Amino acid sequence: MTHAVIAGAGEIPATRRPGADVTTRELLIAASRAAVADAGLTHRDIDGLGVASFLLAPDQAVDLSWQMGLRTTWLAEDILSLALLRHAVRAIEAGDASAIVLVGGDKMTGRGFTAMMEQRYSSVWRDQLAPLPIGGPNSLFALLTQAHMDRYGLTRESYGRLAVSQRAWAARNPRALYRAPLSIYEYLAAPLVADPLSIYDCPPLAAGAMAIVVADRKLVKRRRGACRIAVRSIAASYNADLHDGDGLTTGISAVAPRLWEQSGVAPTEVDHFEVYDDYPVMVLAQLQDLGLFTDPAAFVAAQPGDRPWDRINTSGGLLSGGQCGAGGTMKGVVEAVRQLRGSRGPGQLDNPRFSVVTNYGLVPYRYGAGAVGAVLEGDR
Repeated sequence: MTHAVIAGAGEIPATRRPGADVTTRELLIAASRAAVADAGLTHRDIDGLGVASFLLAPDQAVDLSWQMGLRTTWLAEDILSLALLRHAVRAIEAGDASAIVLVGGDKMTGRGFTAMMEQRYSSVWRDQLAPLPIGGPNSLFALLTQAHMDRYGLTRESYGRLAVSQRAWAARNPRALYRAPLSIYEYLAAPLVADPLSIYDCPPLAAGAMAIVVADRKLVKRRRGACRIAVRSIAASYNADLHDGDGLTTGISAVAPRLWEQSGVAPTEVDHFEVYDDYPVMVLAQLQDLGLFTDPAAFVAAQPGDRPWDRINTSGGLLSGGQCGAGGTMKGVVEAVRQLRGSRGPGQLDNPRFSVVTNYGLVPYRYGAGAVGAVLEGDR
């Protein structure tokens, strides 16, 4: 355990159709200010800034720092927003900063997403995938879902149980984008986007931003009411199989042993999991890589109330909460902070102690190349 703690969190809830006057920069600044206030700090206390955003360009972290009126000694940018937490923890430990804002988000709309994937995402997408009529990553992950179904004997209903469960959590989250009840029958009857994926398997693009403050424990110790969420362990893996694998085993498989060893926490001790849910199949893949089960079919067949089946993505995840670009995983961190400090409101778990958050993404060709995981502990 380090002496760096998560001291505050802020969120600008996702919206599906943002106004023309809404900008990615404004979303990031608003979420950052909310997190700083939540930590009981002021902008004068902040000496570090980390940014995860696809659409802030051409501006960078240094520009956002100036626009926020921050004088900083540490800056970072990373599209995997959970990776920023890893960088920030190391910076606090090294004495490079004492209070760092980490913010992720985008004004992500259909048109903006298409332009990003075709022009700015990567040279592989621009040169090899964009010219093909594949419709973006949905088609790629439809193929992964088909392979997963074949290997483990799953059906569309298997993945639907995750989507329905997360919608039930979203119904108790006033910040979630979609809160109306979703039944398995509605899920199965939904239009297909890329067989076997339906509209409920693909996170809706949205505009929004999430932020946290990572600070030296000594700095926030004197702040009355300030939360102090400990980072028990955090680890990352990139290009774990160099895209020579089948995609059903993620980089989390390389991360998990370090997470459990460094934290001293076993998977069975974790109270809830905030797993990156760009598609339900990847939720199951990451949970399996974390060591929760060996048979996905048996896991999804478990009855509601069986732990940890009913403790996954308690915010509603991206599938019901909206995909705000590079801020996707920050949503899971913010939810973990709220649960661990007991401020979730409706949907609050009973005195949770440990949370696990994962980040999966960076699709250079066929599936995600980056994976980050963290074990967090509450200190109430």
